[in-house]
Amino acid sequence: MTPTSHLRRIASRSVAAAAATLAAALLLSSCAGGASGADETAAAGDGSLTIAKPDGAITTESNNPWVGDSSALKLGYINTILEPLAFVNMVDPTDEVTPWLAEELEWNEDYTAITVTAREGVTWNDGEEFGADDIAFTFNLLKDTPELDIAALGVKDVQQDGAQVTVEFAGPMYAKQDKVLHRHIVPEHVWADVEDPTTFENPEPVGTGPYTLTEFTTQSVELTARDDYWGGELAVPTLYYVSYNDNTALTTALANGEADWAQAFIPNVQSAYVDKDPENVYWAATGLGIDAMFVNTETKPFDDVAFRRAMNLVVDRAKHAEIAREGGVSPLTSVTGLPSPAGDGFVAEEFAGQSYTVDVDAATALLEEAGYTGVGDKLVDPDGEPVTFQLSVPQGWSDYVTGISLIADAAKLLGAEATVDTPDADSWWAAKTEGDFQAILHWTDTGATPYDLYSDTMDGRWLKPIGKPADFNFGRFDSPDATTALDEYLTATDDAARAEALAEVQRIFVDEVPVMPIGNRPFIGEYNTRQYTGWPGEDDPYTNPDPTQPSAVLILTSLEAK
Repeated sequence: MTPTSHLRRIASRSVAAAAATLAAALLLSSCAGGASGADETAAAGDGSLTIAKPDGAITTESNNPWVGDSSALKLGYINTILEPLAFVNMVDPTDEVTPWLAEELEWNEDYTAITVTAREGVTWNDGEEFGADDIAFTFNLLKDTPELDIAALGVKDVQQDGAQVTVEFAGPMYAKQDKVLHRHIVPEHVWADVEDPTTFENPEPVGTGPYTLTEFTTQSVELTARDDYWGGELAVPTLYYVSYNDNTALTTALANGEADWAQAFIPNVQSAYVDKDPENVYWAATGLGIDAMFVNTETKPFDDVAFRRAMNLVVDRAKHAEIAREGGVSPLTSVTGLPSPAGDGFVAEEFAGQSYTVDVDAATALLEEAGYTGVGDKLVDPDGEPVTFQLSVPQGWSDYVTGISLIADAAKLLGAEATVDTPDADSWWAAKTEGDFQAILHWTDTGATPYDLYSDTMDGRWLKPIGKPADFNFGRFDSPDATTALDEYLTATDDAARAEALAEVQRIFVDEVPVMPIGNRPFIGEYNTRQYTGWPGEDDPYTNPDPTQPSAVLILTSLEAK
């Protein structure tokens, strides 16, 4: 979909649902299947949508768009109040950028600066006019308050000239375009008077978005459609954000129609949710993030690239998708680790069409050539020591626990002994960051390019000594060549140079196996089509279906009443 066609869709939306009454309320179940402490939500058929999370009780209200544990960010409702400059399609990063609060945008040649033109005719929900000064203020706030710059954009300078704003960054933003463009723009006339933006709870949030916060309780959060929204009238009159006790309770609510839209892992999703109603839709849209087995490359047995390569050859990605993810996620196939179809356009020519397969014979040959004995029975390394290792993920992470159990089974094909450990989340987190592990299952970030995936797994910029907390590259993979190639990809000024650098990145990733890619980490969404059409899906993948992402406003402004 082109930007103009999407904005045309906004202007022509039906508002039939807005005429529905909002008088009734539906009692939530008080049993384990209900929301945590929730008493009521919207009545069925009133045109409202209930958006759900499995995070337990909503205890404290905070509408701060910068603080990760604020209720507005955790539940996702901030994305209907505040809006970004533009949208990058994270399902298809090659798609055109959709302008939003920026009517026009232009990057310089090396992506170290962007010039945007503020959209005309936009007002904040308190009646004040939106303008370029608000965009300039937001990026200056990031520059002057580094604690708010959670995406590490490194804003260097901000210049305003009429309706245009030019933001200069300390480094190239080619691989972080989505982080720049998806940044919420805040009103200067509110935030300029805030003494500490890192703690401000923003009790009456002012935004340019299509909805306003009308009620916050520990049971639910209510938002109401604006009648003066710049994009036109809204099909959905009211939104309710409700938090359930856990995934089981949330699944029950989705299956019986109590909740309408969510992002959650649902075991046996076909029978537990999709088959309950022909209007129920589950879509696991691949982006450029994956689940990977991070291995400690500084200690045995993963300090040996031969063993890493052999393990990579016996991991069954199809079985992982079928059993650990219960068929709800497509298997990871490309040897580059890039998910399909989102990553197809980034695969280097050298690896085009090369897929992961379980090849015990090839793994055996690798190990024997490297001096291992007892392959397939009791594996012994070239130093004469038995090959053993421990796989660790937090207890309760059911799909991850199943995932590492499958990997442990795969290790037996080589004769290696792998044990499974499930500590509490806090202990696991500390061990992960400090490098006190042999193997863990963990995710990578996703972005508009493959940079995040490869940087998270092998970039020297994350490298920390064992015992010092690392934000990524937990396995301490130390490759100056990989770091150089990643930097060259970031700083390239043309597509040919980027392609060359990315090919080298992939060559190192495939040959040296810094991590073992295990499965796709898609954007998951569950929704029903009983009241509205216009949802993203396989037939129209204009954005990801996750209601907690900034792109939620793109979906809400695309819905049309049946």
